[in-house]
Amino acid sequence: MITDTELRLKGIKVLTDALGNVGMEKFISLLLREPFDYTKWQQDLWKDKSVNQLSKKAMTFHEKAR
Repeated sequence: MITDTELRLKGIKVLTDALGNVGMEKFISLLLREPFDYTKWQQDLWKDKSVNQLSKKAMTFHEKAR
């Protein structure tokens, strides 16, 4: 298990790699500014996908990451 500091650093790196410095900062500021219900977001995120579809997508991702 990684420490909270390591997790924060990895998260910032992922966001910076994907969005650039300005995009990463804007994303973080949006999270801090607006109320955000992670549980609700997760429920809505995959509502149109079956468990089998999600499993297949996860397995494909895992194979590509090797």
